[in-house]
Amino acid sequence: MSQSESIKKAFEAAKEQYAAMGVDVEAAMDQLDKFPISLHCWQADDVGGFETPNSSLSGGGIQATGNYPGKATNISEHRMDLEKAMSLIPGKQRLNLHAIYGDFQGELVDRDQIELKHFQSWIDWAKDQGIGMDF
Repeated sequence: MSQSESIKKAFEAAKEQYAAMGVDVEAAMDQLDKFPISLHCWQADDVGGFETPNSSLSGGGIQATGNYPGKATNISEHRMDLEKAMSLIPGKQRLNLHAIYGDFQGELVDRDQIELKHFQSWIDWAKDQGIGMDF
């Protein structure tokens, strides 16, 4: 049995179990298709960002290391990783972008000095991808 066939078989079994509880899985999936899912930007780089590329994470309660193998080292690589992830995730999508991912062009910008220009390249990229953004 191929992996695809195995997945379909498991899905059919799950549908039967949910149907036994009164849940119409196909109707639920149709509803889900109406709502975009917002992918957190840090999913692609383990909460590193690009403000201070040579810094390390201290933990601070977040279970992240910021140093996994193959981690994006710049915005272009980060976008390529996001594009790959989004190509594998079904449905409508959005990107949830945090301040540490601004396109600061190597300049350290205080939070109260952040401007639209620091995110314009992300806005343009999101438009090219046909997705919305959350900040």
